[in-house]
This record gives sequence, C-alpha cells and structure tokens, in this order.
Amino acid sequence: MKLLTTIAQHAAMTPEKTAFRNGNDTISYGMLWDKSSKMASLIRDSFQLQRQTPIVVYGHMGTDMPVSFLACVKAGYPYIPVDTSIPMERVRLIVEKSGAGLVINTTGVDLDIDNISILHTEALQLDQTEAIEQDYWVKENDVFYIIYTSGSTGNPKGVQVTAANLQSFTDWMTEDFPLGSDKVFMNQAPFSFDLSVMDVYPALQSGGTLHALDKDVISKPKQLFENLGQSGIQIWTSTPSFVQMCFPNPDFDATMLPELETFLFCGEVLPLAVARELKERFPNAKVFNTYGPTEATVAVTSIEVTEGLLSKEEALPVGFPKPDMRIYVVDEVGSLLPEGEKGELVLAGPSVTKGYLGEPQLTEKAFGMIEGLSSYRTGDAGVIKDGMVYCQGRLDYQIKLHGYRMELEDIEFHLNQSDYIESAIIIPHAPNEEIEYLIAAIVPKEHDFAKEYQLTAAIRKDLALRLPAYMIPRKFTYHEAIPMTMNGKADRKKMKEEVFE
Repeated sequence: MKLLTTIAQHAAMTPEKTAFRNGNDTISYGMLWDKSSKMASLIRDSFQLQRQTPIVVYGHMGTDMPVSFLACVKAGYPYIPVDTSIPMERVRLIVEKSGAGLVINTTGVDLDIDNISILHTEALQLDQTEAIEQDYWVKENDVFYIIYTSGSTGNPKGVQVTAANLQSFTDWMTEDFPLGSDKVFMNQAPFSFDLSVMDVYPALQSGGTLHALDKDVISKPKQLFENLGQSGIQIWTSTPSFVQMCFPNPDFDATMLPELETFLFCGEVLPLAVARELKERFPNAKVFNTYGPTEATVAVTSIEVTEGLLSKEEALPVGFPKPDMRIYVVDEVGSLLPEGEKGELVLAGPSVTKGYLGEPQLTEKAFGMIEGLSSYRTGDAGVIKDGMVYCQGRLDYQIKLHGYRMELEDIEFHLNQSDYIESAIIIPHAPNEEIEYLIAAIVPKEHDFAKEYQLTAAIRKDLALRLPAYMIPRKFTYHEAIPMTMNGKADRKKMKEEVFE
C-alpha cells in the first residue's frame, strides 16, 4: 500500500524526525515504524487471528495509539479506534458487535471487558521481536479501519474503510491542498472521530508532525492557549465549533500562531461569521471548507474561503467534489434532480466505503452503485449550483410544527446572522412526542440591554425580517457557551438538559 510504503520511506530517510507528539510523549518516524512492525509480528504470532479480524485499539491521544494502528494494518487486521471518553458499556457493545478478536489497551488501566484477549502496550517486550514482512500488510480492498458512528436506533454502526478508500482520500489531501511536506498538523479530534483521519494520515504521508491536543488540555483554556502558542502548528484541522470556542480569547490570532498557514474545517456547517472572523485574525492563512460523511472517508468536497466568496454568499458552499468523486442530488424516490433543485446528496466514487460491519440490511439501504461507482445516500439535504455543492442540513432535522414543515438548521442559520448572537441552536419542545414549540438556546454577544426580555425583543425583531412568524422560536434561553461533544460538535443532548433544568 502506497501510504504504508511512504511512511516507511520517511522512517528510513528521516528516522529522528518527530512523527507524533503529545506534550512530552513523542515518537519519531524511525521508532513509529520499528515499534509498529514488531508489534504487528507479536500480534500475529501470539493471537492467531484470522486475517481481517477487527482489533479494538483503546486509549486517548498517546503515542501508543498510532503505533497500534499501524501494527494492526501491517499484520493484516483492521483497527477500531475507541476513545477513553466513550462509556464502558458502549465499548463492550462495540467489542461484541464488531466480532473483535483482540483489544489493545494503551491506557495502563485495567479494562472491565470479558471474553476477549487484551494486549497492554505498557507491558510489551519487543526487543527480541522480528519486524513483520510486507506480505502481511492490508491489501487494497481490505478494511483498514472501522469507525463506529451513532445509529438512529441507539446501536452504534461500524463503517468499514478500506485501504483503497483511505488512499484515495490521503492522495487528494496531499495533492490538492497546500499542505506541502514536513508541516506541523494539529490533532484535536479523538481518534474515534473520523475528522482525526484528516490530520493523521495526510501528515504521515507528507512527512509531517502531528501535534496532539488531548482532552485535559482542551478543557483548560489557559493551558490550551499556552500549548497552542508553543506548538508551531501550520495546519489546523477541526470542526467550526472548536475554533469558535477559541474566539473569546482576544489573543487567539496570527501573533499567537505565526506559522499557521491553513485551516481545514469539516464535520459541521462553517458559518459566514466564523469564516470572516478567522480571515481578520489570520489574514495570511488559507481557510478551506470541506464536507463528507464517515461513510465516504472523511471528506469529498472542498473550497477555499476567499474574501470574494464571503462577499457574495449568504451561506458558504462546501465546494467542488474531489476529482475522483461524483455528487448527485436525488428526490424521495431516488430520481436525479436537475442542477439548482434541492434534494438528498448522493456520493459516488472510490472514497465510498464497504458499508456497515455486520449490518447487511442497513448497508443495502444506504449503499449502492451508480454508473459503475460505489455510492452512498447521505441523508443530507443539498443543492448543486454552477457545479458547487451546498449542504443544507440533515433531512432528519426536518420537523413539523403546527402543520408547517421546517428545518431546524435553517432557523439556526438565521439566528446566527443576528448582530446580538454569538452562537445558537434550536431545541424542539416535545413533551408528548409531538412538538409543541421551539426554544432558541443562545450565547449572546455583548449588548447594552439591561433586561433579558429586551434582548429577546430585539432578536425577535431581527428574526421577523428573515423568517416567517411560524419559524420564530417561542422561548429564548441564554447561556455562557454551547456545550460541545468530545468530537468538537455542538452537544444538543446536553444543551437540551441545560435548557430544561
């Protein structure tokens, strides 16, 4: 596989170069390659797993995580990254549903999981172990990794990403984006979230260094900004919510991060206001908006956010498809819609994955073939104009209120255009399953109103210029921040709990 061969070349040519670092926990390319090769050999010799049996890799953001990932795929097994933030009951469910043959525990803490072998990386003795032969590596159509996403039924779904899927993605990232070589990439997303793939493998393929921000650093603003100021980060990858979380610090700008060249955003809508503020704080950095679900390997569209784009767009496009992908818009029965008409986005091409592990019915429902290409129905609403893709929220975020059909993200978009609002999300109030009214949970900007009701009146007046009356929330609540999940997205469940306390 080209990706593994390229990492091997970096290890041979620049063995002392840092591949991954988290504080004082660092590993060079030479050590990464050697240790993962020996671990791969140990796994094959000690556990006798059938080829392509999944292996769960449990931990957070230490150096043993990338070592374990590479060890698994060198031995011919897909890995399943599972972060320590995931509740243990869900970890057990993933182990059971995946049919994993082994858990690699990188934490040094015992795991309460029965009926499966557990390999503790802290106890490994690799000095006398021979490196594994290349013949064992995962092949093009083998599964490289499996990421578990939330299922609508509450059961996690394992998305199977092949070596060919990943190679298509990393080639696009390293060839079409201004990433260069030997750059420092920020690694903020936990490995169990596929946004992390946007920094991990492009960095390793291009000979770069991954600078990890673990959850303890992120949770302490003073520590976070001290870390960033000393990081030398050149490539920033995150959700828009994570960078927005940095804005209250007035020092978060090009002075703090003078070497920062490129922002890459995925996982959420990039609001115009966030993009504009970034351009002001980092005038020399390029900002890219991208889009893609886990089922199509991280991202499949991109566009550079320029001043010209900001001046003419009301909502940012997610850009143009990557060269080897096609994107279609279809109606409810799957018929193709002409350009300019809104429908469901369908993705087709070599980035589309093998489907859900052990879920043939779910796979058949969402995956298929179009014009000889593997395809995936995203469940995202969108439209194509002049070849550019605009993502317009989830189809399943559509609600019906008093007979009117509306999209929550449409209301949120207009809320976030208000001069009085820093950020906002909509919480439907449905005490008896049927939605009775909408609540706007708002982080306000600085204002001169003495009372909350005065601020609410001003926001209502603002919204009345943009939305019909039936789409304006009945209730407004005010908060210091929108809570975020470990993945860097707005935590709607936690916000709902806060609203109804």
